[in-house]
Amino acid sequence: MSQAIMDILEGEEIAEALITPQIEGSGGAVYKFLAKKKKDGSFEWVHFVQLPNGSKEDFWTGEVMDRQELDRVVAAINRSLKTAFGSKIILRPAETDVFVPGKESASSLPH
Repeated sequence: MSQAIMDILEGEEIAEALITPQIEGSGGAVYKFLAKKKKDGSFEWVHFVQLPNGSKEDFWTGEVMDRQELDRVVAAINRSLKTAFGSKIILRPAETDVFVPGKESASSLPH
């Protein structure tokens, strides 16, 4: 069983789930970004590298007060990724893996 990257508590929701294409020369590593909207309207985010074997490393986390600040964080990360890897490597919308303790999947959860 894998460890949670971010806990989504009651009254919170996933606000953003983004992933890059696989990075050439890295053996298939990708960068991922996940943000949740908290009950008070602020956002908490995590950005990390996921290796082909599923392990995760190089975590960056933060909190911002509103959607505009969250968008600026994503834009800054994308600028850094483009500089490091070229224009094709940017964060794009992705599906999320949601696991609920004691359940097989979260497919029956209300959205």
